[in-house]
Amino acid sequence: MSTPSRTNPLRRPLWLGTVASILLMVSSWSSGAQRTRGGIVRMLNLDWIMYGHVKNIGFILSWVALGLLLYCWCLWGRIVYHDNTPIRESIKTLVGWIVPLLFASPMYSRDVYSYLVQGAMVRDGFDPYRDGAAVNPGPMLLEVSPDWRNTTTPYGPLHLWIGDGITTLVGSNITIGVFLYKFISVAGYAAIAWAVVSIARHIGGNPAVALWLGVANPVVFLHLVGGMHNESVMVAFSCLGLVLALRRHPLWGALFIGIGFSLKATALVTLPFLIWIAMRQRGIAPSTWSLHDPRRTLASLKKAVPAFVFYGITTVLIVCTVLSAITYASGSSWGWVSQLSGNTKVINLLALPSFLAQFTAAFAASFFPGATFNSVLSIYRSISMIIMVVLLVVVWWRFRQTPRRAIEGAAWAYLITCIFNAVTLPWYYAAGVVLVGTFRPSPRVTHFTVIASLIVAGSFTGSGNNWLYRWSWMWIVITVAFVLYFAVFRGDESKSHRLGTTHDLAS
Repeated sequence: MSTPSRTNPLRRPLWLGTVASILLMVSSWSSGAQRTRGGIVRMLNLDWIMYGHVKNIGFILSWVALGLLLYCWCLWGRIVYHDNTPIRESIKTLVGWIVPLLFASPMYSRDVYSYLVQGAMVRDGFDPYRDGAAVNPGPMLLEVSPDWRNTTTPYGPLHLWIGDGITTLVGSNITIGVFLYKFISVAGYAAIAWAVVSIARHIGGNPAVALWLGVANPVVFLHLVGGMHNESVMVAFSCLGLVLALRRHPLWGALFIGIGFSLKATALVTLPFLIWIAMRQRGIAPSTWSLHDPRRTLASLKKAVPAFVFYGITTVLIVCTVLSAITYASGSSWGWVSQLSGNTKVINLLALPSFLAQFTAAFAASFFPGATFNSVLSIYRSISMIIMVVLLVVVWWRFRQTPRRAIEGAAWAYLITCIFNAVTLPWYYAAGVVLVGTFRPSPRVTHFTVIASLIVAGSFTGSGNNWLYRWSWMWIVITVAFVLYFAVFRGDESKSHRLGTTHDLAS
């Protein structure tokens, strides 16, 4: 491949990626998760683009655009690994990719319509923790996927408060409501980008690599910006909480994590690692605790136990106080507690219990005639939840030594919650993925993150349909992911500049 421009080493991924993003924006109005009734397309008498051959062309265009974007992302990664690329060039590239999607229809998910309906329910006096959207008929309900019209919300009071505010402001205008949610999701995404760069700088990582591998990751970029998921806001508050902790303000960090928790419960995964960061900054080194040196360990514990108790109790109290305040101020109820387990009707191969059930349920039925897919899945989910809790404790203890290790542990903890959870969707991985590039991950971790991200990004259509069960398609996606990875990252003639080589990059 030709050498990138000296003036801007990211010139090619910037411009090609922006073109890909523009093509995604154009195709979103034909084959994305656009409105089924009304909206901008019909107002402009362009609804013919949503049917027949034109829709098929838009569908093909969306895959071409996605393929080009994935190529540009890999190319971006090779450049930032090989050169001391200024962070400002990475920021320019990311902005170039984002701007076209500001004008796109919802993509890869119809959840934003559910957000509007749930906000309207609160506005109109209904309880989304007790009733599904169908209790409040109207134009917004017609845009919600039928599967979710009788489902309660799994999100916290902040989610409902935001929705209440938006629907109170826009009334029944779905178009303006969608664009307000896009503004919120992009603002959250921008906060994530700033926080990730700041975290990388604090713990000795490479900000350019962190921005590329985590924030510009196609799974994060497409689902948080294109899909407008509330994960964007939750992850933003969690990352900002970590930044505050790294800047020696752990209690303020707990407050931000509490705000994220009031939107979605998984924000709480970060809190235990914040305690390790706070203790290390007070001169307490958990890495010195060892049974091989009991005297030194005992001396350290005399100082550590009071600090651990203080930060443990104080941070939990702060989170509970923030949660209570937002619940009270929003006029919401505590019904969200009963919804913390999530909605188990979602079944896909991204969650380990569903993956195992898919390939073993028939085998189990041959030995136990009464066994059904759902009964086998239920057993796997119960076992998986136990394993998840154990692994979270192990990871929390294993990554206690330094702030850098604590951030790494938080990334692994989020990954564990996604893999072993009963329900997993692509954007759930965002909370962990955005942290992966901050701590200078090993080549093996980077390889896995890149390939897995390419595969997951290619597993969902622009309209949000899951193609994980289309085996022929998935084999194509897996093959393309490996070919693309090796063509870009292994195509450099200089062996010293391969991705698997250790680099001393400027941070």
